[in-house]
Amino acid sequence: MNSYAILNQSKYQRVSDGTTRLLLEDCDPTLYKLILVWSQLGDFDSLEYAWWLQREAKKLTDKKLVIRAVGIGDLGSGKRFCEYTGFPSERLFVDPNGELHRQLNLYSGLNFSVPGLSQSQKAWLNLILMCAGIGSPGTLMEVFRGYKGDRQAPQLIEDDEMIRGTPLPAFKGSFFRLAGGSGFQRPFELATLRLRNMIEVLTNWNTYVPNSAYLTQRGATFLFNNKEQLVYEHRDPGILGFAANMSEPLSFLSLIGI
Repeated sequence: MNSYAILNQSKYQRVSDGTTRLLLEDCDPTLYKLILVWSQLGDFDSLEYAWWLQREAKKLTDKKLVIRAVGIGDLGSGKRFCEYTGFPSERLFVDPNGELHRQLNLYSGLNFSVPGLSQSQKAWLNLILMCAGIGSPGTLMEVFRGYKGDRQAPQLIEDDEMIRGTPLPAFKGSFFRLAGGSGFQRPFELATLRLRNMIEVLTNWNTYVPNSAYLTQRGATFLFNNKEQLVYEHRDPGILGFAANMSEPLSFLSLIGI
């Protein structure tokens, strides 16, 4: 069975109203469909992906594209995720146990086991190892990119934007000009956004992660045209690997003129 057939037959709870619905049942068949299969809703990748979508929201209102996302969690984690990221709740569905990820044969993460560990403890151990780059190619390089900056990536924080939600006192985005200028991703800019996401999740851990057994599960991106044909696919190889081009994660949408 191909990926479109699997997605077209999948039924999960929609965050906006709690009803169980088919993912694609209300999608205009004449439009392109961007389907995002996210990891845990408290995962770095899911939060950062949603941030990019909100950053480019004006471009994504183009009538040729429908967006749907499925993340591992429950209605509580879905609602918190949407409140924090601004991702539209009517576009988000929740999968409590990663069933869709298994149907699509997505990478479940490192599977190192120690006798006597519970499923949750095993997931935590493997998550820590993956954060260190084991069984998660590209993760350490991507972490370092967040600190050192990236001249191939756009500026992420506007000069007049107030940065809150970190252990530091609130400060303006213009601070990053001191680290190297403007017009590109400056040193510590992306790391600051990731720190803010981390604080948000840790302070609301039980909401975001109702079941820690799926901490290592990775996601994917699927783009279909109006003939149900796969135009683009990316399967996440590890943590912070949710895009083929992490400097501009949504650059693949240029395939359809967005």
